[in-house]
Amino acid sequence: MPYKQPKIEKVLFSIGEVAQMIGVETSTVRYWENRFEALKPQKNKKGNRLFTLEDIEQVKLINYLIRERGLTIKGAKQKLKENHEETTLNFEIVKRLQEIKQELLEIRDKMET
Repeated sequence: MPYKQPKIEKVLFSIGEVAQMIGVETSTVRYWENRFEALKPQKNKKGNRLFTLEDIEQVKLINYLIRERGLTIKGAKQKLKENHEETTLNFEIVKRLQEIKQELLEIRDKMET
């Protein structure tokens, strides 16, 4: 049996990678970091921010509240503080529905060709 190289999953991401994943500028991620207590990425010796997968989920949640739900920074902070579990659950539901929509659109496009 041939040697199978283990799959190495990345665990830390730069602010540039996170910003690209979310579709925002790095300055936006830095701004949110200063405004939201829950968003505290690690920093290396050079001071570069290193985001974990949990940090990235927080950035996605903040982006959802501000950009998609139209909340202000204050409103998003309040929503996360008052009912973090329900807000996270609603975000997960919306994210899954968007994935299903994308899958259905891809199926439709394949059937049209």
